[in-house]
Amino acid sequence: MKVLTEERQQSILDLLKEKEIVKTRDLMIKFDVSESTIRRDLQEMEEAGWLRRVHGGAKRIIKLESEPSMVEKSSKNLHEKKMVAKYAASLVLPGEFIYLDAGTTTLEMLPFLKEKKVHVITNSVQHASISIDLGLTTTMLGGSIRLTTKAAVSNQTIEQIKTCYFDKAFMGTNGIHENYGYTTADAEEAATKKAAMSQAQHVFILADDSKFNKVNFAKMGNLDEAIIITNQINKEVSQELRSQTVIKEVGK
Repeated sequence: MKVLTEERQQSILDLLKEKEIVKTRDLMIKFDVSESTIRRDLQEMEEAGWLRRVHGGAKRIIKLESEPSMVEKSSKNLHEKKMVAKYAASLVLPGEFIYLDAGTTTLEMLPFLKEKKVHVITNSVQHASISIDLGLTTTMLGGSIRLTTKAAVSNQTIEQIKTCYFDKAFMGTNGIHENYGYTTADAEEAATKKAAMSQAQHVFILADDSKFNKVNFAKMGNLDEAIIITNQINKEVSQELRSQTVIKEVGK
């Protein structure tokens, strides 16, 4: 009997990955059990921290993601990031003014831009250094530097961004979610990203599939404010999220 309970509770968790709320009546029908059984399941799962009970059902708990360092980020999903970066770079036309946000995937774009004679504007110390080494015209934005991302993020940075206009902006993000949009771990960094997005004619979010259905502390934009470039659409990505933006898969 215990095994059946565990299987049923796991199935409820799987359903909550697909939709934010599940209804008690729908669960009763799906598993052919009584209302008291489902209520007991939901109570046990709430006590375990897996969901939150609401009137008539249960709601998915959104856990905020912690922020890894640049070194940790750079070692993850490298093949997928290169794929995404190569496609993103193919969208850039010679002579364009492009904003490259701090991030490991946007960093991978730079070698593919070498022959395009573009003007790179960035808030990333690392991006600016590599861009210069590649012989690209580069503008490094000023401001206080975050140690974790090596990016300038402050009111000074935002004020500089407001004086610029970009043909295209290529942005990194820590999370993409149907209800919470694009998020990152730091409020000042989110504000800097938001400012850059507002100054670009075309905005692209570069993200491997691990970023979907993740939420961080600070919101940087709504889903419809950018086109997502990813290696593939995770099977857990809801139809609701897909309907709110254009997603380009480059891993197929």
